[in-house]
Amino acid sequence: MDNITVQKYGGTSVATTERIMSVANRIIGLKRQGKNIVVVVSAMGDTTDDLTDLAHQITPDPPSRELDMLLATGEQVSIALLAMAIKSLGQDVISLTASQVGIYTDNIHTRARITDIKTERIIKELEEGRIVIVAGFQGIDEYNDVTTLGRGGSDTTTVALASVLQADMCEILTDVDGVYTADPRIVSNAAKLDNITYEEMLELATLGAKVLHPRSVELAWQYGVPLMVRSSFNESEGTVVTNMDLENGRVVSGVACDKDVTKASVYGIPSKAGTAYKIFSRLSESGIDVDMIVQNMTREGKTDISFTIAKEDLSEAGSILKAVGGQLDCEGIEFENGLAKVSIVGAGMINHPGVAAKMFEALYGLGINIELITTSDIKVSCLVAEDMAEAAVTKLHGVFDLQNI
Repeated sequence: MDNITVQKYGGTSVATTERIMSVANRIIGLKRQGKNIVVVVSAMGDTTDDLTDLAHQITPDPPSRELDMLLATGEQVSIALLAMAIKSLGQDVISLTASQVGIYTDNIHTRARITDIKTERIIKELEEGRIVIVAGFQGIDEYNDVTTLGRGGSDTTTVALASVLQADMCEILTDVDGVYTADPRIVSNAAKLDNITYEEMLELATLGAKVLHPRSVELAWQYGVPLMVRSSFNESEGTVVTNMDLENGRVVSGVACDKDVTKASVYGIPSKAGTAYKIFSRLSESGIDVDMIVQNMTREGKTDISFTIAKEDLSEAGSILKAVGGQLDCEGIEFENGLAKVSIVGAGMINHPGVAAKMFEALYGLGINIELITTSDIKVSCLVAEDMAEAAVTKLHGVFDLQNI
């Protein structure tokens, strides 16, 4: 089917009934241009946080399957209300949950990954002239149990749908005008980027930029989905995420900050083949992402490994590391909070030596101690004290002249 546009509206865009009506009018305007419209919607406002708080009022450790059952209701509310709004304005529409569409995932609750999407129901509804509203963030596993995709999962739903439907355009509409060189709440003169590569966007998303979920960027890059990030509150052009090489000469495209970081250290483990595999395979099996891995020099047949995880994974990671550490006869396990990951990202860095040194000089000038460092061809990340993170972002933004990008 041709001429399909897939849009996603985030929680702030549908936080109130007034905003839902505004979104409804915007969608109908696009439909009147002759487009076939599929819309993915997040839960209203802070609904997901509120539901999570309710669960923790019942038990400090809610079962992940039941938590998914609870959290998935947020999107069901918003898709129904948006469908009602569109219908009240005279346009034919239908809302569908993930199970009604056929969005299948693995069975890792609270952080599931999409494995398959059926398109028959959506295509049928579009052919009958309807706007299709789909619940984001959720899926079903092989047992027909409800799953959720983790924070930012509606972005992933949107890009995955755009891919399987071979959409002409995929738009992520949110409360910002596009992708900025830094978080405007931290750096007041941050500049909006007209375009950014998939690779740069993936790094920024992974490193703390909240505008897009990393998995959604990964999918868009893998399947060549045309992607735009723009505001749901105005009609201005946003940021195009592209697969093309940028030729504007910029070395660094953005600075990111991630305060959702815990440093984990496993001390005194045997320095032999397979040790790291035993640790990280167990974390991977539970869907826990790790970053900034550093292994210290061997001493008397023992070594230490440090790495970062998301704060929300601390409890589960602690249980896993305690079990694995016992099997490996490690000397100790330690977790450290109060840290943040500050990163610079840019596709031009690969051809410009000295970028990392310039970053380290800037942090030194602020008296910031660097605990861990990781690099790739297009990024440098430093783990620093959380209370110095925003000062670091502001300094780096100025050092690399990103306000004039």
